[in-house]
Amino acid sequence: MTHLIYPTTNFKAIEQVTVERGEGCYVWDNHGNKYLEGLAGLWCTALGYGNQEVIATATEQMNKLTFNHMFGGKTHQVAIDLADKLADMIPMKDAVISFGNSGSDANDTHIKLLRYYHEAIGKPHCRKIIARERSYHGVTVAAASLTGLPVTQNHFDLPVDALGILRTDHPHYYRGKQGEETEVEFVDRIVGNLEAMILREGPDTIAAFIAEPITGASGVIVPPEGYYQKVQAVLNRYDIMFWADEVITGFGRTGSDFGCNTMGIESPDMMTFAKQLSSAYMPISASAINREMYTAMIEQTATAGAFGHGYTYSGHPVACAVALKVLEIYQRDNIFETAAVTGEYMQKRLAEFANHPLVGEVRGRGLLGAIELVANKETGQAFVGGAVGGYAQKMAQDEGLLIRAVAGSSLGFCPPLIISEAQIDEMIGKVAVALDKTLDHCTQEGLLA
Repeated sequence: MTHLIYPTTNFKAIEQVTVERGEGCYVWDNHGNKYLEGLAGLWCTALGYGNQEVIATATEQMNKLTFNHMFGGKTHQVAIDLADKLADMIPMKDAVISFGNSGSDANDTHIKLLRYYHEAIGKPHCRKIIARERSYHGVTVAAASLTGLPVTQNHFDLPVDALGILRTDHPHYYRGKQGEETEVEFVDRIVGNLEAMILREGPDTIAAFIAEPITGASGVIVPPEGYYQKVQAVLNRYDIMFWADEVITGFGRTGSDFGCNTMGIESPDMMTFAKQLSSAYMPISASAINREMYTAMIEQTATAGAFGHGYTYSGHPVACAVALKVLEIYQRDNIFETAAVTGEYMQKRLAEFANHPLVGEVRGRGLLGAIELVANKETGQAFVGGAVGGYAQKMAQDEGLLIRAVAGSSLGFCPPLIISEAQIDEMIGKVAVALDKTLDHCTQEGLLA
């Protein structure tokens, strides 16, 4: 029996695929089976596997400085360089960066920064955070409390109320519209609900609104046009910060450099990064805040003796060196621009499944997409639970494609940014076989409504 506790796994269905090696957009298991990586590992391996330039950078940094912490005035140049580089790239004014190890801990950091900042400016009561239904922001205790998915909430007794987490509507028109509502009417209704909640709770008690520009684990929800502009207008009216969780959408994933730019989100006050920051070659995350927040906290840290937050591996020199090299490759090799072109191609090819009897909706931007499987195509009736999505995922795996069933029975797609159009064609061919096999299964089992 294994001694491992596997993350986000049914403990009765462990060790189904043992991955041994990877190269480019492919991985191989311990039986020699080859798989096209259709989810970039876990929304993260932007440059694919085995990039020798990145590996050489990690080796060079290990030979120079394997580790140094950043507590109590100690630092190293590679962390400073990465913070400067990242601040120069992201769509924020004069950002200040805190490094961590994962998107989850980066969002935890933001919760603490919000509380620290509001206490520093004499508003300790301003600590509530608005998160959306069907959102995903991580799995640590605080980040899981932000997350709006049952699988991360159930059975953990999370301190949602104690942390002041409020929940507002998800912006998925296909699943959230009422009657014959147009997209404009849908947006106006849910943004109106947001404003009503703010007024009901008291604007001076709400610190921030957190959102993924386009969601990932909740089914790749792309909000309707105008949604974020109307949300930001409400937040600005009541002086509430916009917190963009770009853990999945950052660094070329959505057809532009950042999801905020893809979706028209202007100058967020806070941003969260991980995954593609290092193309997953080393664990690293970043929590970015504006300079105004940082400056307001300086005197309080002096009075306290220290800003009492940070991780042993915050700004780990090897992780920072790798991330710096990855950002260099993105810019030098025009990875974002190339991914925008292949992203359009992937969206075009995915759209071909819109008429498939099992498919209710195809959605996405850039190299991020989803196909939602439904029990009734005409009404959009969903399958109960996630068994059908899981079956389709397994059928794709049997064809040599690794994708992920998300949000019940939606299939998520997020290949490496370096994927070619020919490899996208390969992926689409495997998906077609998997969908047809799943349709046969659903027909035989009487699962269609």
